[in-house]
Amino acid sequence: MQDRRLYGAWGEAVACEYLRKKHYQILALNYYSRFGEVDLIARNRRYIVFVEVKLRKSRDFALAREYVDRRKQDRIRMTASLYLSDNPTKLQPRFDVIEIYAPEGIQTDHPEINHLEDAFQ
Repeated sequence: MQDRRLYGAWGEAVACEYLRKKHYQILALNYYSRFGEVDLIARNRRYIVFVEVKLRKSRDFALAREYVDRRKQDRIRMTASLYLSDNPTKLQPRFDVIEIYAPEGIQTDHPEINHLEDAFQ
């Protein structure tokens, strides 16, 4: 279980660095509520973004985004609502998924990153 947490924390750090390079400000990591968790909360000039990070070694079985099903989306939306009630903003909320493919796990030098903006339909 500890390896899985380390792997997840590494993926979230990769996603944070990616977003920072795109001029996002990271507001929160692993924001928890009674409904669930949001991996990252970030902002840019227009949006406050609630990000689900999905890390996989490959896409052989399924795309990482496919693991963010309707139930997971609903939990993230509810958690985001609680965050916004405690942290009001005039920014438009958006829900993104960042897929990270790392064939060698945390030893991967250049993971593939796919940023799916406005991913929840």
